[in-house]
Amino acid sequence: MRKIDKIIIHCSATPIGRDFSAKVIREWHVKGNGWDDIGYHYIVRLNGDLEYGRPVEIAGAHCRGHNKNSIGICYIGGMDSDMKKWEDTRTESQSNSLLSLLKVLKKFHPEAVIHGHRDFSSKKCPSYDAKKEYEKI
Repeated sequence: MRKIDKIIIHCSATPIGRDFSAKVIREWHVKGNGWDDIGYHYIVRLNGDLEYGRPVEIAGAHCRGHNKNSIGICYIGGMDSDMKKWEDTRTESQSNSLLSLLKVLKKFHPEAVIHGHRDFSSKKCPSYDAKKEYEKI
């Protein structure tokens, strides 16, 4: 098993209210980016359903320079309806599912620090300060 020291939260950078599945994101990453699989380990849909992406045992492709020892989670949304402004578009169901998933992952990886992709990138992803929001988990 990989040593996990980071859990990195992302948004899909898609418009508020438009749902996308792990299957669709996998197509973006494989066909669009030429990767061998989806970059994230988990996807959180608008209704709160969790979908599996890349197996956790395999390093992701979600945060350059930090994939080897991290788990990548993506919630659907993160942009306003015009795709011009980063916005925290999480539904209540997404927020609840994300929190539950993070608590479980921290039990398996207690040393892991929760970050937002924005902590390692100039992007505003995931449209909120994940590190601060989840610092007490």
